[in-house]
Amino acid sequence: MEDFINNIKEEQKRKDSFVLLEMMKKATGEKPILWSSSVIGFGIKRYKSPTTGREVDWLRIGFSPRKANLSLYLSINIKEHEVALKKLGKHKTGVGCLYINKLDDIDLKVLKEIIDASFNRK
Repeated sequence: MEDFINNIKEEQKRKDSFVLLEMMKKATGEKPILWSSSVIGFGIKRYKSPTTGREVDWLRIGFSPRKANLSLYLSINIKEHEVALKKLGKHKTGVGCLYINKLDDIDLKVLKEIIDASFNRK
């Protein structure tokens, strides 16, 4: 995993990725897995599509150092963290993703709470 992160060209994103890697290792007690060549994931969960019934294995939580931002995969419905997100700092959300430009923009204690709650959720 370190090789993947060390190949990130932007220094700030590389440093932030190492911080996220350690935060998620501590929160999960899991070894990271590289999914689809650019997503670092922890834990495996079987998801079933409510519309098609199709089932797939996917990470329980993870992140990807994308060109535009750090994409954190924390939940199927990120809005379940609405209270914490209000205290987090500068971010954007998608259906199940949290987008952060850099960790300096947010409160790391609040992010840790969200990561812990997301991984421990059944």
